[in-house]
Amino acid sequence: MMQDEFVARRKWLTHEQFLDRLAAANLLPGPSSTEMAIFVGYEKRGWAGLVTAGCCFIIPAAIMVAAIASAYVRYGKLPQVNGIFYALKPVVIAIVVQAIWKLARPAVKTKWLAVVAVISALLYVGRVHETLILAIAAVLGAFPLLAHAFLTRKHVPTALGFLFTAIRPVSALVLTGPVSLARLFLVFAKIGAVLFGSGYVLLAFLRADLVDRLHWLTEHQLLDAVAVGQITPGPVFTTATFIGYLIAGGRGATLATIGIFAPAFFFVALSGFIIPKIRKSKLAASMLDGVVVGSLALMGVVAWQLGRAAIVDIPTALITVASAALLLLLRINSAWLILAAAIFGWLYRG
Repeated sequence: MMQDEFVARRKWLTHEQFLDRLAAANLLPGPSSTEMAIFVGYEKRGWAGLVTAGCCFIIPAAIMVAAIASAYVRYGKLPQVNGIFYALKPVVIAIVVQAIWKLARPAVKTKWLAVVAVISALLYVGRVHETLILAIAAVLGAFPLLAHAFLTRKHVPTALGFLFTAIRPVSALVLTGPVSLARLFLVFAKIGAVLFGSGYVLLAFLRADLVDRLHWLTEHQLLDAVAVGQITPGPVFTTATFIGYLIAGGRGATLATIGIFAPAFFFVALSGFIIPKIRKSKLAASMLDGVVVGSLALMGVVAWQLGRAAIVDIPTALITVASAALLLLLRINSAWLILAAAIFGWLYRG
């Protein structure tokens, strides 16, 4: 849609410029679609365009999600509403499986990266912190180059040491304890600052922080939040708006939204200095390859874990299998599946 709007119709960017910004957005942590919008705004109108484009891309979706969250809190226990989410959750699992399949094929470029993905999955199952897992995946992704540098006695950059020293303070932002607005903001800011890959990797971070460690959400509430993120237009990261509302009402929704999207503005603003250096560095590129496959491994494990909460009987199992088949084989638009599942759930469980 952005390519059609900004390149073909309005001619704000050339095709080469568009691909260049898209590549930069994919190299940065955070929501790539939002960062792409921010890049376009910055390209056309500098700092004012950066803020305007980013806010205009995020706010409409956040308002819609907040409105749905309000209705969910008020009416979520009605049988009709529960019926809708009963059928939506298996479709969400199928959509995540499709995303993993599509992303894994170009991401797992070598047998070694496949090994990195397996190691990352095992570490997550072993309850290692997901941020640390991505750091380990980065080092493992660069291991062939590092080994070659060591054997040939070449200088190995000190960036790896910095990476590990940075993990501890970032991870320490999430502490067990009661809900507070400051802690809520820090949780989502941390996620927005360290999350690489597809928006569905968000599932791993949300489940680890909010379900396992802080116990602010149940797995069913998390699945409902992701389902809402699917049925509304805009970035998947507006799932944070829904979760923030569930945890702390309107202020929670606002702070969660600001927290998860704010790093994207910061990274895009700095990327003009950083991205060219990353592209020229074989070591940095190989580390990013490791982070990407590590992120996909997190997605896979979380899809399995949440699948156990979503697939509770034969109808939900059939919905999951049928949805996955339609998405992978016929490439049907997921919006139609979501609509069909909502109608089915309303009629079947309403």
